[in-house]
Amino acid sequence: MPILTQVVRGIRARMGMPAAWLSVGAVLGAVGPALAQDAARPESGGRIGTVEEIYNGKLLPDDAVATFRNIDRLFPTRRIEAGGAVRELPRAERQLGEVSFGVGEKFYDLYDVMALDSFTALLVLKNGKIAFETYQRGNTPDTRWMSMSVAKSITSTLAGIAIREGRIAGLDASVTEHVPALKGSAYEGVTLRDVLMMSSGVKWNETYTDPASDRRALLKAQIAQKPGSAMKLMASLPRAAEPGTVNNYSTGETQVLGEIVRGAVGKPLAEYLSEKIWKPYGMESDATWWLDSPDGSEIGGSGISATLRDYGRFGLFFLNEGRIGEASILPEGWRDEASRPTRLKDGKPLDYGYMWWTGWTEASIADKAFAAVGIQGQNIYINPTRNVVIVTFGAQPKPTDKEPVDPLAFFDAVAKALD
Repeated sequence: MPILTQVVRGIRARMGMPAAWLSVGAVLGAVGPALAQDAARPESGGRIGTVEEIYNGKLLPDDAVATFRNIDRLFPTRRIEAGGAVRELPRAERQLGEVSFGVGEKFYDLYDVMALDSFTALLVLKNGKIAFETYQRGNTPDTRWMSMSVAKSITSTLAGIAIREGRIAGLDASVTEHVPALKGSAYEGVTLRDVLMMSSGVKWNETYTDPASDRRALLKAQIAQKPGSAMKLMASLPRAAEPGTVNNYSTGETQVLGEIVRGAVGKPLAEYLSEKIWKPYGMESDATWWLDSPDGSEIGGSGISATLRDYGRFGLFFLNEGRIGEASILPEGWRDEASRPTRLKDGKPLDYGYMWWTGWTEASIADKAFAAVGIQGQNIYINPTRNVVIVTFGAQPKPTDKEPVDPLAFFDAVAKALD
């Protein structure tokens, strides 16, 4: 079946339209030339699945690859525009050699990990230079690939920029001050810090594969493409604990964060990201970001689609503490504060930063390494001690952490091999 026909049928299904109501020509007329141009991308072949199939873990390998590099066809998107001089990523004088490491009683090398963890692209940057780069399963340097929850760390970074600019008063800023739709809800009394630490106390079930979970309810709201439906869902949730006392991983929390930033800066997240990072830092390609409704709000916790090298450039931006030129656009000390273990109100340590995952292996903890992590194999690993950034695209079959090899153990080994 032609790709565009699949897109049309998908839109009809999501909008509840009879088949005769929406033609290919109508779609092209509605969404403009970008979709027609994307339809001609050489890597666009294969069956594109549905978003429900992604979260159910019901995509065969080739279908997963085709879907993950074409997520901009699943929902309306807003472009994150690049522009100006491109930040070059020169080839490192010393390239990555043999990598061998153990996990328990088993030993692995790079080839094992690429195959076993279903990585479809890998970029390794040492001192800002490319020490290793590979594209698999038909991917190319021009391929845009889904971020999944890597987007959470990007949204968190935008919150930091808004604080530095004085658009958000600080970590103690009230959620409802910037998101009026949540007034009177369980988010009353919740601060920006609580949301960044996913410790708002609002009840949430993140189980991706459970159709009855809150995560799937948020996905249904996105599929409905009705303005305000995501915040309506978040406002309906009950309180399970006092703010700041319990950590509970929640994509809904990042949707709230996105609305905080949007309300504070007065513009869409994609536009703000383009203005503050994508253009001035020298990203090479436009990216896209899912919307909750046509011309609506970005999905704060997922839905960015960008190239491997541009994800790598974002990693370098954060590694270098948000510096563009000589000055940082992040609050002083933000990189370390956002990426290291935090503490709940009772002093209990939390192995989670401000929507960044702190290191969990012995080596990563020693190096103060951290990562942006998305289901099904998406990673940006940052090691400030060894000045290394590693990015992966993954096409793992299920969103259930079934990867055979702990990716952080692999990243640690790669970082050490480049010493």
